[in-house]
Amino acid sequence: MSNPENNLVPVVRFAPSPTGYLHVGGARTALFNFLFARHHGGIFILRIEDTDQKRFQAEALQEIFASLKWLGLNWDEGPEAGGERGPYFQSQRTALYRRHAEQLLAAGKAYRCFCSEERLARMREEQEKAKMAHGSGYDRHCRLRPEAEVKALLAANAAHVVRLKVPDNRVVVFNDLIRGEISYDSSQLDDLVLLKSDGFPTYHLANVVDDHLMQITHVLRGDEWIVSTPKHILIYEAFGWPPPHFAHMPVILAADGGKLSKRRGAASVLDYQRSGFQPEALLNFLVLLGWAPGGDREIMTLDEMTAAFSLQRVSAKAAVFDETKLEWMNGHYLQQRSQESLLPEVMACWEKLLPPPPAVLADQAYAKKVIGLFKERSKKIIEIAENSGYFFRDPAAYDPQAARKYFKSETISILELLAEKLAALEPFSHEALEGLYRQVAEGLGLPAGKLIHPTRLAVSGVSFGPGLFEMLELLGKETVIRRLQSAGNWIGTAAGKEE
Repeated sequence: MSNPENNLVPVVRFAPSPTGYLHVGGARTALFNFLFARHHGGIFILRIEDTDQKRFQAEALQEIFASLKWLGLNWDEGPEAGGERGPYFQSQRTALYRRHAEQLLAAGKAYRCFCSEERLARMREEQEKAKMAHGSGYDRHCRLRPEAEVKALLAANAAHVVRLKVPDNRVVVFNDLIRGEISYDSSQLDDLVLLKSDGFPTYHLANVVDDHLMQITHVLRGDEWIVSTPKHILIYEAFGWPPPHFAHMPVILAADGGKLSKRRGAASVLDYQRSGFQPEALLNFLVLLGWAPGGDREIMTLDEMTAAFSLQRVSAKAAVFDETKLEWMNGHYLQQRSQESLLPEVMACWEKLLPPPPAVLADQAYAKKVIGLFKERSKKIIEIAENSGYFFRDPAAYDPQAARKYFKSETISILELLAEKLAALEPFSHEALEGLYRQVAEGLGLPAGKLIHPTRLAVSGVSFGPGLFEMLELLGKETVIRRLQSAGNWIGTAAGKEE
């Protein structure tokens, strides 16, 4: 497909910093870049912005790679994939940034600033006292230094940074592909630092140099970067380079309208993986945080998203992270999977939840039947494992609230009668079981629930779960009778204690 913006073959990038986990906001940014590139037949680059070596975390870098791979967002160029625009780690490009800073110095577009931290602190304090609304950034003290003084300071190896000469009386205007025209007055902008005193670039210089040299045509990023865009445009102009197209995605808010936090949706991608979410569900959920395919369609595969994606349908309005909806979507995708495909993941959960693993776990045919009973009513893989433990071990206890409701003294005789009838039942199928329970209830003059609820609690320890008769069939005659008898004994003991 051709690209709507000047018929360029789009080149986009996802450029995370490995200073922490990849959260859902970053994953959405990666997804939108991936979809835009794939829709228009372009190139999706992964670039690692690791110039902040103090905060660099090797494990965070590996988590970024693992998260993107798990989601299926495979990059065309970048670490591991290679490509003609590398290297793809900014820490390996520092000499390049220094050369470009020197170019701006030579062209008179930048200058060296020798101000100490103490002087800058005093300057900010004075500005705060004066309550300066605009122009309260750097006061351009070194921009006015005589050349001879600059040379003398350099000869003395004085520490310094390199700053951009931000032009006066200039309105920076750019067309955001999502938000329309945005403008900033240059009086609101500081003479920003391009190169730090340690020779490492700031984010702004490295970002612009890399985007230009990597031939990035479209910058798709979160709306927190809007305020940086005029700075970047001025850096492009200083180099004489055309800027790329910009599109700033809407902020993602928590369900209560507040900022996302780890307690409110901003967990890492791999945390969602570990919690039993499906990658297809998380992708489907993320794509709808700011983008709409049209109509009331919500369930989409990655290929379907790719075919339908366009920036024209991305809203500037804040998106809301509704974890209930994510769980609903995950349940949908979970139900599409076969018991066979779910078995390894559910088995891993069982082995953690049921130490030491019971021998019956080795029976894969049985385990798959258990999964089949639970997957339709589960929203996450972990729920299948958590709610099905009684298929592998007798319940260690009974839910107290349910026991007060369903375990009465008269229940003992009902459970004894059921155990006697079940011992003679053949075949032990859910159809035959249902018929027996209806028959016994009718014979006792009781509603079927008076038998069904105590039975469920007796065999599982809880008051909820899959269909009772399917559950009894899978547990088997011997197990069901044993548990009915154990529950009757427990009720008798509990009643004795109350007396």
